[in-house]
Amino acid sequence: MTHADPALAGRIPPGQTRTTKWPVLTYGRTPPFDPARWTFRCFGLVEREVVWTWEELLRLPRVTRTSDVHCVTRWSRLDNRWEGVGVHELLARVTILPGAKFVMVHADPDYTTNLALEDLADDDALLALRHDGRDLEPDHGGPCRLVVPKLYFWKSAKWVRGFEFLDVDPPGFWEQNGYHMHADPWKEERYSDQETRAMQTMRAEAARKLRDR
Repeated sequence: MTHADPALAGRIPPGQTRTTKWPVLTYGRTPPFDPARWTFRCFGLVEREVVWTWEELLRLPRVTRTSDVHCVTRWSRLDNRWEGVGVHELLARVTILPGAKFVMVHADPDYTTNLALEDLADDDALLALRHDGRDLEPDHGGPCRLVVPKLYFWKSAKWVRGFEFLDVDPPGFWEQNGYHMHADPWKEERYSDQETRAMQTMRAEAARKLRDR
């Protein structure tokens, strides 16, 4: 880790330390990748489900974005160069129903994380295929990971496989295990005990509604 550079202070959120390394943090094993069986789905509150194969995803227009990574474990890595498919490219091909305000992100092997639709729809969000000029390594989420730069990095799910559009905001894997529902690094939204009682009640109610469907 490196000490904060005053010139970069405006890019490093409170409680974070800059690093030039990229630590590998994963709960569980890295899943295998079979391009012949891989698909990406957009489903839930949509007019009709849309599915892309791996080859179809690779044919979508590409974008290049540079953004900073802020991990909830208190390191930040600046100026990451990502290449992939902008989330807006997928959303443009899906008719999302008016009631959808939230998204459950699904990833291999059984990972989930929840997002507000407005955060997922930001112009800087993408499905990353390459990082710093190289194919994304499996331990870092390759062949395809979500990148949502404005939030702590656990929201940028590795091995992403689908977006489920919802009218409620149930917690994903880490959110069920004590992490914050929103995860804004500039507000240090790390853990659920920082949420108000009203927010915690809404979290529990959303999870109950999803289970009862």
